[in-house]
Amino acid sequence: MRQITAPEITKAVKTLFLEANYQIGADVSAALQTMCAQEDSAIGREVLSQIMENNQIAAQESVPICQDTGMAVLFLELGQELKIIGGDLENAIQEGVRRAYTEGYLRKSVVKDPLFDRTNTGDNTPAVIHTRIVPGDGLKIVGTAKGFGSENMSRCKALTPSEGVEGFKKFVLETVRAAGPNPCPPIIVGIGVGGTLDKAAQLAKWATIRRIGTHHPKSQYAELEKQLLAEINKLGIGPAGLGGHCTSLAVHIEYYPGHIAGIPVVVNICCHAARHKEILL
Repeated sequence: MRQITAPEITKAVKTLFLEANYQIGADVSAALQTMCAQEDSAIGREVLSQIMENNQIAAQESVPICQDTGMAVLFLELGQELKIIGGDLENAIQEGVRRAYTEGYLRKSVVKDPLFDRTNTGDNTPAVIHTRIVPGDGLKIVGTAKGFGSENMSRCKALTPSEGVEGFKKFVLETVRAAGPNPCPPIIVGIGVGGTLDKAAQLAKWATIRRIGTHHPKSQYAELEKQLLAEINKLGIGPAGLGGHCTSLAVHIEYYPGHIAGIPVVVNICCHAARHKEILL
């Protein structure tokens, strides 16, 4: 049985969150360049140009892309034939997040209690961890530093089956329209549908991480992604909410089988500072 030590995992997680906060992904950069070339609004083009310049400076100087360096969310694919030695898996991950945010001088944004004791934990932990057990002996770690200007604009709704596809589309468009400039457009719209509300929320977060330029493998969902992207970009919100065509860089949908009586839907919005990386150990 293959073995990985807890310190190895901690080191990998630290590297992941430092890189995610300093270096925007190639897919996001390419999408920004494409949208800038297509944007009709002069102000919109200027905003997109400034975003791209900001991203270049952040990468060159190893400074955060944005002052909100997010709450750490991780998706793990843990091989069932892999053994973690020298420590506890979750503690190793939390330590990696802790070191990234303290040693990397990233803003700490996590409070101990959401309602009563809103004291900062001081190291941006605890992170949110989702784990799947998969065949094999590897460990894939995908991390996203999720900012809350966009997270706060996310919404969930339990649709009835009679509302169907049209009700689904209406809810997505209403959510983006209501968000307006608040999530720092251009945005990535992640949508989870099916399962239960908690499952749909997890799917929606995962959808924000999916590489821009990819489409759902099922043709009906791929077409729905394209339709929604076109409709969102007709809303006129534009870059930074100042008007224009480029409101969204991508719409990604993920689904899960659900109950006959309902259609849970979660729309998770991600700003253009789409900070995520992955590491395979």
